[in-house]
Amino acid sequence: MRVDQIWSYPVKSMVGGTVTSAELSMLGIVGDRRWAVRDLERGGIRGAKQLGGLMTLAARDVSDGSGNVEIDFPDGRCLTSTSPDLDAALSAHLALPVRLEALRPVDDLDHYRRGAPVDDDLMVELRNIFGREESEPLPDFSVFPPEVMEFESPPGTYHDCWPLMIMSTSALDSMRRALPDSVIDVRRFRPSIVIDTADEVGHPEFAWAGRTAGIGSATIAFESACPRCVMVTRAVAELPGDRAILRHIVRDLDQNVGVYARVVEPGSFARGDALTFD
Repeated sequence: MRVDQIWSYPVKSMVGGTVTSAELSMLGIVGDRRWAVRDLERGGIRGAKQLGGLMTLAARDVSDGSGNVEIDFPDGRCLTSTSPDLDAALSAHLALPVRLEALRPVDDLDHYRRGAPVDDDLMVELRNIFGREESEPLPDFSVFPPEVMEFESPPGTYHDCWPLMIMSTSALDSMRRALPDSVIDVRRFRPSIVIDTADEVGHPEFAWAGRTAGIGSATIAFESACPRCVMVTRAVAELPGDRAILRHIVRDLDQNVGVYARVVEPGSFARGDALTFD
């Protein structure tokens, strides 16, 4: 098994891009999710679980090494994180007053606290976030780090929970066979790393939970299968929204696609590197 794709997302919930190599710190891929959008109406950092329009925007690093980003809008505009009219453009696109904010230090806890819910009914809020119909179960919340009950993301990061989400090429192929009328595009699933699992069938990464592996000079530990939310149903760039994908995931895959992982030993890795289990 080898690394097939490495993804970096400069802005939380926006479309990112692939890179040929990356550094892994204890917080995940270096440079990943350094920016996010704050809801100025209800407070809190928000992702595409609440603001689906974020997934119709694409972000990439400015090439001057400044750490700033460029954001492409569906109408062809390209604005940078230094553009004075960026927040107004984002607010208009999302139909909500928002502000782009850079990652803050881990001890700035107020920055990471959850904002007010969209719906006062907790069950309605959770079903909306996870895209569940009334007859469908909610995920097993015990797989998430406890800090995400209080914070939108673990302090010091803009990840939803764990630093890495890893998928296999087999999983993508399996979903394409199961859903011939849907567009199964890797961008819907937002992996950090895609592993080429050759001719393995189904979703082999589910069996990796609880194991550690080397990848380049780094070591990672697989945590648990990744419960999927409403984001996989969203329109992404030019792709239409599609709720059938989540129905299949909930009904046939025990709600999961891909597997979460954390970094045990930092290091570097590149496309083509082997994934070697301990």
